[in-house]
Amino acid sequence: MALAFGVFAINASAQTAPKKVTTTAKEINHKVVDIACGECQFKLKGKSCDLAVRIDGQAYFVDGKNIDEFGDAHGKHGFCNAVSRAEVTGEIVNNRFKAKEIKLLPNKK
Repeated sequence: MALAFGVFAINASAQTAPKKVTTTAKEINHKVVDIACGECQFKLKGKSCDLAVRIDGQAYFVDGKNIDEFGDAHGKHGFCNAVSRAEVTGEIVNNRFKAKEIKLLPNKK
């Protein structure tokens, strides 16, 4: 009888509710943000130089656009050496920015 109760207790504790994974998306429409290399400028962990944006103080890697689409990332004013500004539209999903549109803005002088 004690053995049966012990097995029941183990099974009952193993049946906890599964953790919910939130995949809610946050829409971003024509917002001016910082844009640069996530690893070089925003200190995100990654394997190589990848495009990232900083929205409301939080940095996100970008999906849908490549760092090399905007010129030489390692040039004097490239994303690995400087933070630029851009107007972006897309959504934040699973801690990544899914870009629909990125428009670089002129540098302030």
